[in-house]
Amino acid sequence: MSTVPQSLADVLRPVKHVLLDFDGPICSVFAGLPAPEVAERLREGLLAIGQAPPGGEGEKDPLALLRLISDARPNLTARADNLLTALETEAARVGRPTPGGESVLRACADSGRSVSVVSNNATVAIKAYLADHGLSDCVSGVFGRVPGNPSSMKPNPYLLLAAMEAAGTRPEECVFIGDAARDVEAGDAASVPTIGYANKPGKDARLSAAGAIAIVHSMQAIADALV
Repeated sequence: MSTVPQSLADVLRPVKHVLLDFDGPICSVFAGLPAPEVAERLREGLLAIGQAPPGGEGEKDPLALLRLISDARPNLTARADNLLTALETEAARVGRPTPGGESVLRACADSGRSVSVVSNNATVAIKAYLADHGLSDCVSGVFGRVPGNPSSMKPNPYLLLAAMEAAGTRPEECVFIGDAARDVEAGDAASVPTIGYANKPGKDARLSAAGAIAIVHSMQAIADALV
């Protein structure tokens, strides 16, 4: 079921290039290796090399923890990012595919639309997942956070802008699909309309408040509208 301020077909009709978030729309990356465990292993990895991570003991989101570490101890950023990248890649290999996520990628290919994956996750982890699931050929580019630079993560529009530049496309030819308010904020900052994927209770209200042009509760709804 979907709730849409305007029809998905109308939103998608002029789109030539789809910018697609990874964790949520394509898969649940931490379904097999939970995010709290990844965060704890990141802390343990830093302790093992004699670097106590500053604060964040109760932080269960590993990406938020990376931001905290970078803000408090910039000299630890590169090492923390490397450790997290390895953990994300491990998690991606046991991630759970999102129903309809693969269908969106294949529908884009079938309808002549190109796709860039734009994510706060590490590029190598995303590429590992796509390769494991035979989806690499459905994607023209992967734009994960810049290694050692957590400030590149959404809501910063940097990754969206980089994806559009690489694809040689303009914002009016694109749509972004994401599952968080920060995705909508990044899309707005890049002048790209965002379709919100409300995969958990309460997300539809947050995505709507952030300014999503349309909201869906199923990725399959997007695949079906990509004609």
